[in-house]
Amino acid sequence: MTSHAAVPRTASPPPGPQIHDRHPLALALFGLTLVSGLIDAVSYLGLGHVFTANMTGNVVVIAFALAGAPGFSVTGSLTSLAAFLLGALLAGRLAVRGPGSRRPARLGTVFALEAALYGVAAAVVFVRDTDGPAQYAVIALLALAMGIRNGTVRSLGVPDLTTTVLTLTLTGLAADSRLAGGTAVRQRRKILSVVTMLAGAVPGAVLVLHGQTAWALVASAVLAGGTLLVHRG
Repeated sequence: MTSHAAVPRTASPPPGPQIHDRHPLALALFGLTLVSGLIDAVSYLGLGHVFTANMTGNVVVIAFALAGAPGFSVTGSLTSLAAFLLGALLAGRLAVRGPGSRRPARLGTVFALEAALYGVAAAVVFVRDTDGPAQYAVIALLALAMGIRNGTVRSLGVPDLTTTVLTLTLTGLAADSRLAGGTAVRQRRKILSVVTMLAGAVPGAVLVLHGQTAWALVASAVLAGGTLLVHRG
């Protein structure tokens, strides 16, 4: 009798729920993707070329700064990385490994906390603008919110709705297309993810470039809060 050695298993998120694009959870995640566009505009254009959601870009920005490229901040990017990791750690602590019936309560907490952090960031900008220590405080608040959200959305595992990173979404859009010999699985969802990110980034950029960074953060807080209502609906 032949024995087989046990193959070690690596930890990975649970299989994502197969939900349609009009499901309340999917609509809430589309809403958060819209918010990501706003936050990317605020952080990159208004906070010294720092990313608070896209940590791949942040690592590259740190490299640029270390190489002496003007306009980039090692301190700002490291602040963002640290706060993001703290947020992801908190998301892991909040994650529910038990019955799925407890998941809505956790999501409600995360959505409300994200909206609150944006609200606090907006208040800081209204009072102190984004100069000096206030800039790093806002970076930390936004990155913390994004870390909590990313950790939570990752645990949900909803296909093609990461809410912050579009690289894999765009890869799937091309690689799974009929032109590539695929079945164009979830093609509409992938396109909607890209469109909603753009729909948030454009007005966010306009607000920041016209000196209305605080109002861009207010809009982010309102929209993040709206996702809570959509999800509960």
